[in-house]
Amino acid sequence: MSPLAADSLAEQVVELRANWSEDDLQLVFRSAYQQVFGRQGVYASAEFRNAESLLRNGSITVRQFIRVLALSEFYQDCFFHNNYQVRFIELNYKHLLGRPPYDQSEIAYHVDLYAQQGYEAEMNSYIDSQEYSNAFGDWRVPYPRGFRSQPGQKAVGYPRMFELFRGSGNSDNAQIGGSKSRLQTRVALNMTNSVRMPSSPGSKTVSTPGQTAFRSADKPDNRVYRVEVTVGGVGMGPQVRRSKQSYTIPYDRFSNFYQEIHRRGGKITSIVPV
Repeated sequence: MSPLAADSLAEQVVELRANWSEDDLQLVFRSAYQQVFGRQGVYASAEFRNAESLLRNGSITVRQFIRVLALSEFYQDCFFHNNYQVRFIELNYKHLLGRPPYDQSEIAYHVDLYAQQGYEAEMNSYIDSQEYSNAFGDWRVPYPRGFRSQPGQKAVGYPRMFELFRGSGNSDNAQIGGSKSRLQTRVALNMTNSVRMPSSPGSKTVSTPGQTAFRSADKPDNRVYRVEVTVGGVGMGPQVRRSKQSYTIPYDRFSNFYQEIHRRGGKITSIVPV
């Protein structure tokens, strides 16, 4: 087995085929750890000896091996406990489906799924999806798919993939921005992302076709939006009737407002410039 042809290392496809060798299997392990854990993957092998043995003897598929990684305490320690919820969802899309979330409905779906069914259901929803089956099947390791045109891919995924994938040597937990979302504001506003150079926060942005004008990091953004929100209880207790509320939010407070609404179990239903 050898990686299928790809135009970049970021899209190198690794698949465990019939009559594989031990070298082939080791390549699958390395690729899976790199994709699911990023730079933290260098520490992963010792955590998953039993799962490696199960794949080696044919008891599980590559897809099931990926599931073991995603449901593990190691993954939770790397990405779940130390990140805001929307950032966690972004990373799940990146690690398990090889793409960014496209729009607000995708993020809202996973926020609700986790709130109602918990961590395991959230992680399985990616791996058991038809999209995963079409892209990777049972024997292919997930890989970043957003750097070339593919069936079903939205154009907005291209610049958003650059915002999440900052190079193979980059750490998802050591980027500028820390545990905060990279996409939520522009996703919520239904706007594309800029393509940024991999440097400091003061870097200028590179515009992409159809993109609204972007401000550089040193200029304040004075826009204001009216945001409509539905709020109500979510959890194991009695269902609480949701009510609609309206807020006027300046752009520079939108990220914190968004996080607070979802921590309270609410949904943003409308965003209109004032």
